[in-house]
Amino acid sequence: MNAQTIDIEQLQDAAGQASSFLRSIANRDRLLLLCQLSQSELSVTALAALTGIQQPSLSQQLGVLRREGLIAPRKDGKNVYYQISEPKVLVILQQLYDLFCPEEGNPE
Repeated sequence: MNAQTIDIEQLQDAAGQASSFLRSIANRDRLLLLCQLSQSELSVTALAALTGIQQPSLSQQLGVLRREGLIAPRKDGKNVYYQISEPKVLVILQQLYDLFCPEEGNPE
């Protein structure tokens, strides 16, 4: 690839999208929530129990992820369940897991 074949406006747009995406996951609590949701759809109560994130931080972080379009809610009576709605999240989480999580039985 050479400089003449790069569409700078398209590259700037892509960089802006990537920057926004990374900013939305660049938080410890949000990463914990996304890691749990990468395994299955979960209720708010289950997310709180699994992550140890307390209200109001839990609601705040879920709100950020929802506004960014990374997760989607589903209501069932009084319960609200969340699932990952953006496939890019799963790709990034797998890469982060491969880079930062020690293999079972082989702690770093």
